[in-house]
Amino acid sequence: MTLAHRIAPGTSVRLRDLDPNDQGPFSGKDDPNLQRTLAHDIARLGALQELLYAEKRESVLVVLQAVDTAGKDGVLHHVVGPLDSRGVQVHSFKAPSTEERDHDFLWRVHQKTPRRGDMTFFNRSHYEDVLAVRVLKLAPKNVWKRRFDHINHFEQMLHDEGIRVVKLFLHISRDEQKRRLQARLDDPAKRWKWAPSDLEMRQHWDEFEEAYEEVFMRTSTPNAPWYVVPANRKWFRDAAVARVLVQLLEDIAPKAPQVDLDVSAISIPD
Repeated sequence: MTLAHRIAPGTSVRLRDLDPNDQGPFSGKDDPNLQRTLAHDIARLGALQELLYAEKRESVLVVLQAVDTAGKDGVLHHVVGPLDSRGVQVHSFKAPSTEERDHDFLWRVHQKTPRRGDMTFFNRSHYEDVLAVRVLKLAPKNVWKRRFDHINHFEQMLHDEGIRVVKLFLHISRDEQKRRLQARLDDPAKRWKWAPSDLEMRQHWDEFEEAYEEVFMRTSTPNAPWYVVPANRKWFRDAAVARVLVQLLEDIAPKAPQVDLDVSAISIPD
């Protein structure tokens, strides 16, 4: 069962044609089938991640991209939170520092890629350099345009070195974002999440949508695919992300390392 839309390499995608309200085969949050599926996938993901960490043969890089309020932090809490923290890292990328601006645009992300056996999650990523940089006109077109090729080569190199790359776009509607932004204002416990920049970014909705569509077409590759995850319903978002990650780890098929140990010769004292 596939719950997210995988974008085939070179495919032209219109986000307006992909329903952010999609809930797959489930009738709602309380659907027993959903509860069973999500519980199974979270448990399965944890078991596979433990083997990945133990085997230390390959690693996983998960790129999370979305507009504000789409739920990147929610995914990290509900799906990534239960995993063994010894083998999981999360890195959030904000506006680059002076030090980072003095290097190439991939410098700051390359040093955060996972060690063998680890799962690393990027909360935003190197894709901001072909998204926000493009929409906000922080660099000329001839600069950000050539970065698509740099990104593809970078991600292919990671794959060749044993790092599996998967990229997830959490897809919400403009109306749903408005509702969530208003909820932040209405709830005193959530007002700390409010940022004036949220409204500035919202004014560029159509431009970001166009930029994402080109990103998908130019950088969804066989070894570093993009998935569009319907995210208006938070419970479905989490189920879809968990399913993508389980399928990825099942493809890696990590196994417990063989240990040269004579168990019969060991006696544990009382």
